[in-house]
Amino acid sequence: MLRELVVLGTASAVPTRRRNHNGYLLRWDGEGFLFDPGEGTQRQMLHAGVSAHDITWICVTHFHGDHCLGVPGVVQRIARDRVGHQVQAAYPAAGQTYWERLRHASAFADTSVIKTRPVSGEVAHLPAGPVTLTARPLSHPVASYGYRVDEPAGRRMLPAELARRGVTGPMVGELQRNGTVTAPDGSTVHLADCSVPRPGQSAAFVMDTRLCDGVYALAEGVDLLVIESTFLSAEAALATEYGHLTAAQAGKAAAECGVRRLVLAHFSERYSADDEPRFLDEAGEAFGGEIVLARDLMRVPVPKRQS
Repeated sequence: MLRELVVLGTASAVPTRRRNHNGYLLRWDGEGFLFDPGEGTQRQMLHAGVSAHDITWICVTHFHGDHCLGVPGVVQRIARDRVGHQVQAAYPAAGQTYWERLRHASAFADTSVIKTRPVSGEVAHLPAGPVTLTARPLSHPVASYGYRVDEPAGRRMLPAELARRGVTGPMVGELQRNGTVTAPDGSTVHLADCSVPRPGQSAAFVMDTRLCDGVYALAEGVDLLVIESTFLSAEAALATEYGHLTAAQAGKAAAECGVRRLVLAHFSERYSADDEPRFLDEAGEAFGGEIVLARDLMRVPVPKRQS
């Protein structure tokens, strides 16, 4: 069971010497959600040690080039490597024309495994194997959606209670499946007798946006939040004008939503390596939890379950 974020690129409008265009692969129990593949994503995947076979979803937040110009290379690599499983593609329905251009950007031996799932409206829920993928609109000059991955709630078994009631071996599985099982002494044991509720884990991906209802709905209570922090507070007016967040705003949203691990990403090329501590400081003014400043090829695990 692997749940981690593989950071493929962290630059905003243009790549820099240190940062590739956007690209983020969320690996989750056999599913692979590739968010916003910008230029160079295919090569970054090679450096990160992941392949086209790891991708089960391509999720595009919007159709500005730094978030989607890697789609042709990724699609053609899926075809070239003969990926056999279905790869679903979620993107704003308003950008259908752009998707079609990217999907068929050049001549190649095509594949039939890619299935489109355009999203629209105030909320879209898409089944994705063991989780649900939810899309919500954001606030940007072009149609933009953020995404959230949710594991269903379950129950955590209590070994001491199982032993006390004589529930062992295959009986445990029967109890989990059916909700009840007959113990060796003839009594009926209920699932609630030997377990406690276990909230499902979650992750959210929020790119190019101003603060809006969608940001908070996507980030509410997540274990891992990957969020743009294009600017520092000195450029707050510029961030608002162009539909972006500052690091301070990202920290504020994370604090208000009860996020466990905050990953800052999508940095303007105007900032140098010397500026990086300022992003952490500004986000940390409101958010007291763990903050990760994303760097290319970094791996960030989803936090372990809270006991």
